[in-house]
Amino acid sequence: MNKMKRNMQQGFTLIELMIVIAIVAILVALAVPAYQDYTIRAKVSECINGAAPLKLAVSEFRMTDGSSWPTSDELGIDATTGLSTFCLASTYSGGTITINVGAVGASGIIAKLTPTALGSGTITWECTNGAEDAANAKYLPSTCRGT
Repeated sequence: MNKMKRNMQQGFTLIELMIVIAIVAILVALAVPAYQDYTIRAKVSECINGAAPLKLAVSEFRMTDGSSWPTSDELGIDATTGLSTFCLASTYSGGTITINVGAVGASGIIAKLTPTALGSGTITWECTNGAEDAANAKYLPSTCRGT
């Protein structure tokens, strides 16, 4: 019988630990910017969704009147009603709602909501990049980017 004692490894070597730390650091370096973009996108979406009462008021007026989009005075609702805390401003003109999003980590994000009256009496809303700024377009919902 061989009486040689086997050396059993009791833990990780320094090289193994350094490799694991390097892998974790690379994953964190990729995840943090993606997470920040995601949170900005969520805030922008919340701001756009906050315009729902205004969209409803415009749609109801058009469906009742049947031929024209309401003026700001005819709406009877403030253009900023129901908007999120992340919105800097919201304006309404001739059916189009323009939302200026701010306080989200990126400035100059503008979304335009434009209605279209279909022959069946239905109103559809198209969301577009109001700033036409390609750099901030990534923060808009996919339906607003035009891609």
